[in-house]
Amino acid sequence: MMTLRQIEVIRAVMVAGSVNGAAKILNVSAPGISRLVKHAERAHAVRFFDRRNGRFVPTAEARSIFEQIDEVYRKIDDLGDTITAIGRGTSSELRIGAVPSIAQVMVPRAVAAVRRRYPDLRFNINVLKLEEVLNHLLLDKVECVAMSYRLDHPGLDVHPLAAGELFCIVPDRHPLAARPVVSAAEICRHPLIGIDAADPYGAVMAGLFAGLKLAYDVPIRARFGSTVCALVKAGLGIAVIDQFTLADAMPGVTMLPIAEPTRFETFVATKRGSEMSVHAAHFVERLRAEMTAAEPAVARLKLTRSS
Repeated sequence: MMTLRQIEVIRAVMVAGSVNGAAKILNVSAPGISRLVKHAERAHAVRFFDRRNGRFVPTAEARSIFEQIDEVYRKIDDLGDTITAIGRGTSSELRIGAVPSIAQVMVPRAVAAVRRRYPDLRFNINVLKLEEVLNHLLLDKVECVAMSYRLDHPGLDVHPLAAGELFCIVPDRHPLAARPVVSAAEICRHPLIGIDAADPYGAVMAGLFAGLKLAYDVPIRARFGSTVCALVKAGLGIAVIDQFTLADAMPGVTMLPIAEPTRFETFVATKRGSEMSVHAAHFVERLRAEMTAAEPAVARLKLTRSS
């Protein structure tokens, strides 16, 4: 059986018509080319070239072999094109999902990083609520879903993504806006804008008060954290929101550290037994990096406001 190296060298001699020309094409020494051609002819008992006035002319017996060699070389070129296309994301689509709190700021940052690595990659981004996550994963509508809560299901694999904290947001002119830090008890003295505690994302917020057995009033409820932030900005109340929703600056809204511990975990879920594509794996890697990088900024805010 001919090796790929033999195929490469013999084709180069055929194209160049000489050993020296083949050596230039392959950027190697001419004696090495000559030795390899002679070795291939001996090994396969076929004379590939007639030597005529310093030129290497394909023999009649070898012409059909050269046609096969050209075909192999075309397939190698096609393989190279395919690998290049995968490296750029050409003709590929990355289908991902995320809950609203992560999708609003963190996902766009991660997608921008992935796009720099795979400039031709197409994206299909789904903003999902809990009841939609299982359907999208199990029916292969998305490769992975980033969530602000752990969803245990026998059909899913769930892995840690990043840790975050909760903050209180108030309108800039609110009485609490000048405070360096607020307690959960102080927050409960004001009308709250929130997400239904029955929602897993809302339960993260409600857990702050439930753990301290504090009563609180939520006269305005909204489905998404972005809507909650807009309602606070409009002066309709205050809210407790996660740091990932608040990662972008919001004019008109003051972000206050909360005195009590508010750390929570986020996760990424995939269909059990499925293998993520290289594009999806890179997206998860970049999303984790973006979410982790948000933590030092939050720490600095705490230090600044409490000093």
